[in-house]
Amino acid sequence: MDESARLIERFEEHRPRLRAVAYRMLGSLTEADDAVQEAWLRLDRTDTSDVENLAGWLTTVVARVCLNMLRSREQRREDPLELRMPDPVISNEKGVDPEQEALLADSVGLALLVVLETLAPAERLAFVLHDMFAVPFDEIAPMIERSPAATRQLASRARRRVQGQAPVPDPDRTRQREIVNAFFAAARDGDFEGLVAVLDPEVVLRSDGGVARARHTVVISGARTVAGQAVTFSRFSPFVRPALINGAAGVVVAAEGRPLSVMAFTVTDGRIVAIDVLSDPERLHRLDLTVLDD
Repeated sequence: MDESARLIERFEEHRPRLRAVAYRMLGSLTEADDAVQEAWLRLDRTDTSDVENLAGWLTTVVARVCLNMLRSREQRREDPLELRMPDPVISNEKGVDPEQEALLADSVGLALLVVLETLAPAERLAFVLHDMFAVPFDEIAPMIERSPAATRQLASRARRRVQGQAPVPDPDRTRQREIVNAFFAAARDGDFEGLVAVLDPEVVLRSDGGVARARHTVVISGARTVAGQAVTFSRFSPFVRPALINGAAGVVVAAEGRPLSVMAFTVTDGRIVAIDVLSDPERLHRLDLTVLDD
């Protein structure tokens, strides 16, 4: 095997982890792939013969690329409070394929990624690298031009926000599906109290309809408020297709092969605590729904 082929092989060994880092950093599958590709280009034109820890070197490169992308995104954002729904990872209920398993390790639910979207770029990098990938603070600090102590504080602040706003889902997918099915059954029947019964009192519904719509972001909370909104879902009942969304029970609403929305549910202690909806036509158009075919 020549040196070029050996380099490609070594890089491919690390690709799943690098893509997982980038997805958590960016919440975008396309941008994550771009960041990983940039890491490959830099590796290909760099002499790494004296690099003892190639995995660490590549992780640092991907993290720096993602940090620059996040900062650029932040500068372009007109409204600092604008909600951006991360790209969902859609799987068949029969199971998540190995590539997706690597991407979704550590239960990276959509609700968690939504909270990560609210973090400042440096906070997000410190939290993702340290808490999710066990990168030491003294290695993270140079990336954001902070001291290790300051980097630790950034991660701690991000951790408190995540713990306060991104509840941990129940691990039993079968139970998750039962709760989600009960939600749609109540919505279909117009059973307002039935909806309230499966919703946590503090449930949050977040929806991203895309920039083409006048009100492209909506956030509402409270069981009775969300139940009132959910009653309107009844007309979509015939088009609901069960799916795993980022490894948890959810649905894709599709009519005649055309996706209308993706709905991710976070079920904690037997009740729905978060509903995250992507209904942006432009982004939905790019989704591959063949994964739902039997």
